[in-house]
Order: sequence, then C-alpha cells, then structure tokens
Amino acid sequence: MVMVETDKNQSYLQIDDAHVNPVLSRSARIVAERAQGSFIWDMNGDAYLDFATGIAVNNIGHCHPKVVAAVQKQAAELMHTSVTTHHKRYIELAQKLAELSPGRLDSVFLANSGAEAVEGALKLARYITGRPGIINFKGSFHGRTLLTTALTTSKLYYREKYEPLPSSIFTVPYPYLYRSNFRDNPEALVDECLKQFDVLFNQFIHPEQVAAILVEPVQGEGGYIVPPLSFLRRLRELADKKNILLIIDEVQSGFGRTGKMFACEHSGIEPDIMLMAKGIAGGMPLSAFISRRELTSKWPAGRHGSTFGGNPVSCAAALATIEVLQSEKLPERAAKLGKEILERLRKSTAGNKHVGEVRGLGLMIAVEFNEKDGEPSHDIAEKVASKCFENKLIVLTCGTHGHVIRLIPPLNMSDAEMNQGLEILEKAIESATK
Repeated sequence: MVMVETDKNQSYLQIDDAHVNPVLSRSARIVAERAQGSFIWDMNGDAYLDFATGIAVNNIGHCHPKVVAAVQKQAAELMHTSVTTHHKRYIELAQKLAELSPGRLDSVFLANSGAEAVEGALKLARYITGRPGIINFKGSFHGRTLLTTALTTSKLYYREKYEPLPSSIFTVPYPYLYRSNFRDNPEALVDECLKQFDVLFNQFIHPEQVAAILVEPVQGEGGYIVPPLSFLRRLRELADKKNILLIIDEVQSGFGRTGKMFACEHSGIEPDIMLMAKGIAGGMPLSAFISRRELTSKWPAGRHGSTFGGNPVSCAAALATIEVLQSEKLPERAAKLGKEILERLRKSTAGNKHVGEVRGLGLMIAVEFNEKDGEPSHDIAEKVASKCFENKLIVLTCGTHGHVIRLIPPLNMSDAEMNQGLEILEKAIESATK
C-alpha cells in the first residue's frame, strides 16, 4: 500500500478562506503552528527561517524563554484592570521607557498598536498647540486607521476609496537618495527637501497653524530608505525655529533594530514626541508614545484613553524583552551583523544590473530591484520573495512599487542562521534576475 503524503496546512487554509475576512492579507500560504528563535514551523512540521519577524516585531526571536516566563507568571497574577486602577507593570514599564528614551522624554502613554500610538501623539500635539496642521512625508507609512491612512503615502493601495480622509495634512519629499538627482551629494538632497518646507509655508499653510512634523527616521513600508545623517538634525532645527513639535515614528525602527535602541539616536536628536510599537513586547500587542512632562501636563486627564492599552501581560512581556535586549547587547549585535550583511550582499550582487541598491542601518536592510530601463521592478522583487519561500526563507517586499526586498531578521540570530538565509537569498536573486 502506497502512503499518500497530505498537506496538513490545507484543511485550516480552507476554513480560513471560508471564514476569515479576505481583506486580511498574509504573505506566506502556510499555517504557523509553533515558533522558536529564528524559525517558524507549519502544520506539516516544515521549518521556515524567518527574516520577516512579524514585520519587525520579534526582534529577540520567537517565544524567547524569558518573555514566555514573564507572560505566564503575569497571566496567573493579573491580566487586566483598564483604567479602573493603577498596576505595577505599567508603572515599571513607563519608568523603563523613560530611562531608555533619548533626552528629556519622560511621560509615557501605552496603547495596543502603532496606529494607536500615532493617533494619540497627534491628539496630544493638536491639543497642546491648538493648531490643526500635520506635516508628513512622501513614502511614509503610519497605520491603517482613517487618520493614519491619511498620513500614509507609501502606496495608493492603502488610501484608495477611503476618501474623504482627515484633512490638514501636508506632504513633503523624503530624502530618497537612490531615486534622486543627488546620489553623490546627500547634503544637496537634504537642502532640496528642506526647501519644500518654504514652499509649503509660503503657499499652503502658515507655520503658526502647524502642530507637528511626523517622520520615520528610516522609512519602513516606503522602501527601507535611510536618509542622510543630517536630515533629522535639520528637521529638529526647523521645528525649533518654527515652534513646531517634532514627532519621530520609531514603530518599525525601534528597540535595537538599527544598531541603537532607537534610530533617531544615530542623529543625536531629541524628539518632542516619540512613537514605539512592534519590537517593544516580544510579540505581545503593545505600543507607546513618550513626550516631556512639561507638554503632557497640558493635556487634561480623560482627554485620551484606552481600554486594553498597557495591559499587565503585555507590560510584563515588554519588561522582559527590554531586559533581553540590554543583557544580550542586541543593538550592538544588530549593528555588527548589519554591516556584515551589507558588505556581503553588495559584493555578491555587484554587476547585477537588476540590483539597484543594497542599503540599510543595523538589521533593517533593503535590496532594491530595477527593470532593464532602471525603473522599479515589482516583478523581480516578487520572484525573489517567492524563490526564498520555496527554499524555506520568509522575506517581505516593500517600497512604493513593491520593488524592494527587506530583511528584518531577529537581532539574536546565530551566524549560521544568517549565512543560511543569505545563501538562500543570493540564489533567489541570481535565479530571478537571469
């Protein structure tokens, strides 16, 4: 008798197709059953090396034992209070985030998702300034609520048919060096981007009507674009000159991802408000925004809130995650591995006319693909991602045309896991660009 091998994923995927709202898109057509460290196992027992990490969430890998233990312990003690009482883990985490954050940031609000952190921060900014205007950047991604959709410009797909979107949002260029006319002169590109603020203030909105500038220190969904180092410093100077709040969105770039705890530390600036999510709690839902007490004290109690934000279990997971990041020196490891990966990929793709650029900061790394005419290639990026998946490596695309492969591996992946993933990726690139 011949045994027929069956795909155990399929029965669940059929139920998924029948009952899960199809608007929820998933990149890998498998059903994850368990995960540990740098790997996800599906229902067939096949192991996939995860260089996507839940879109920059599992910075310390899947199911880190210290996070699992913290979650289990806290779940047995206290799971939920909402705003009815204070609880220890919220207080301890707020204190820890204030210690970690740059400069004088010391006043924390906890929520559930990056989009909620954006919304809360903008409510704070508008309330305390009394101004309506928000300035964002081309290629940005800030979430999927209606307000954050209005702030997201990385793809029309995220905005289309949701109009009318919230107003008083003004969009200026982000310094995308590779797709600019200033590839050999980063400072000239920064000058050009900053000139657009003059246009904005002369023709569209007076700076006295602008509450905040909202910016990603490294653009995420827009293509893992690393701006020139002076960019955030120049924005800080502009914001100070015009008395506008500067909000740094560290949702995807925070918690060691770029080689420092927060990406804005590379520029040495202090934001007025900083957003955190994704890597904050080892896979548990949690986000935060932090500002200075001198600002948040102007926001009366009850003008913002959250039923589930900062629940004890997620806070316990965050405290454990931060302890792992610090004790294992994972930001430093991200910086080291990031440099090694950039050097290797630049060498292995040298001369490949379809590879436009390999760039990154820490373990936030991009490979950008072109057609023969130099235009962005969605098709090649998709082929590379598909080839990687066939060989049990999970990667994601990004970029305004879906033309970039982004690498977001765990910061504590082993050298062997890094080499395994890069070998698969390099073969996928070679195959897809023949």
